[in-house]
Amino acid sequence: MESRKIVVVVEEVEVARTALQWALHNLLRYGDQIILLHVFPSTRSRNNKKQRVLRLKGFQLALSFKDLCDKILDAKVEIIVREGDQEGMTISAMIREIGASDLVLGLHDQSFMYRMAMAHVSITDNLHCRVLAIKQPMTISPYNSPSLDFTLIEIARLR
Repeated sequence: MESRKIVVVVEEVEVARTALQWALHNLLRYGDQIILLHVFPSTRSRNNKKQRVLRLKGFQLALSFKDLCDKILDAKVEIIVREGDQEGMTISAMIREIGASDLVLGLHDQSFMYRMAMAHVSITDNLHCRVLAIKQPMTISPYNSPSLDFTLIEIARLR
């Protein structure tokens, strides 16, 4: 079986961690590579210190996500932290550059997927991979598990 590149969007929301856990338990196969991608907002100021702080915070956040991956034996993990827009164009460009087979993200009100849809940007033209958008369960109970609640958005060009 061919190994896949699975990009997981790293954000400072709980549903992003839930999405990663779902991917680790339900999507990851032996030989696959997980790419943890964090995009921090562009700063208008020319203050390099502020930019460095945002990059460092993003990297530390991605490292906390990597800790979840380390529990999986033989998981190959790469971390990418980039400055960019919050509307999804940077993420879209990175997905194409990486050649990702899957994109996993936590779906929430501030998600770039919602922003792309609201801006009437064609998701199929920007994301050339399968998209798995994971929603946080409404209530926390012992019966909720990362393997149960998810939304699958299949991106396919109409012919």
